[in-house]
Amino acid sequence: MKLGRRQQLLQIAAGLMAERGFHGTSINDLADAAGVSGPAIYRHFPSKQSILAEMLIDVSRRLLEEGERRVAAAPDPAAAVASLINWHVEFALTEPDLIRVQERDLASLDPEQQRAVRRLQRGYTEIWVDQLRLVVTGLDLVTARVRVHATFGLLNSTPYSGRGVAVARMTSELTRFARAVLLLEPADPAN
Repeated sequence: MKLGRRQQLLQIAAGLMAERGFHGTSINDLADAAGVSGPAIYRHFPSKQSILAEMLIDVSRRLLEEGERRVAAAPDPAAAVASLINWHVEFALTEPDLIRVQERDLASLDPEQQRAVRRLQRGYTEIWVDQLRLVVTGLDLVTARVRVHATFGLLNSTPYSGRGVAVARMTSELTRFARAVLLLEPADPAN
């Protein structure tokens, strides 16, 4: 699929910001990497801040929409959880730059933009939590959220931990680890 110019610029910006950080990347850096002049960037984005905002809001929206789509397409909650795991593993392995930028530079957004990202992320998390609680009998809401966040932490660590490992092996291992974390039987409350 051929990307439009705006999407190309966002992709280039994600790579630069993942490497250098938001504050370490200038509009001129982006223009140089894209092979255009600095002012040409402003035809697509009013500021560097708007690039970061669109990048992080867009990725959060994509995760949420795909999560909703996968749950709707699944025949049952167990299949939905498996599909969510597969989706997030694929995302983590194909979008490491976006993961790094979100982790490092979310605080560089203005407060309203941060709230927009967090709202989308909460929606995505709750999709996982709801499906997980339908699969693991007796799993309370807090424990389900802890497991989902732990799984995200594990999967989103791949920009740092997956270097030099074949994609097929990483996919297999990450899927296995995510299933293990998510599908543990609830702890005995007496212990």
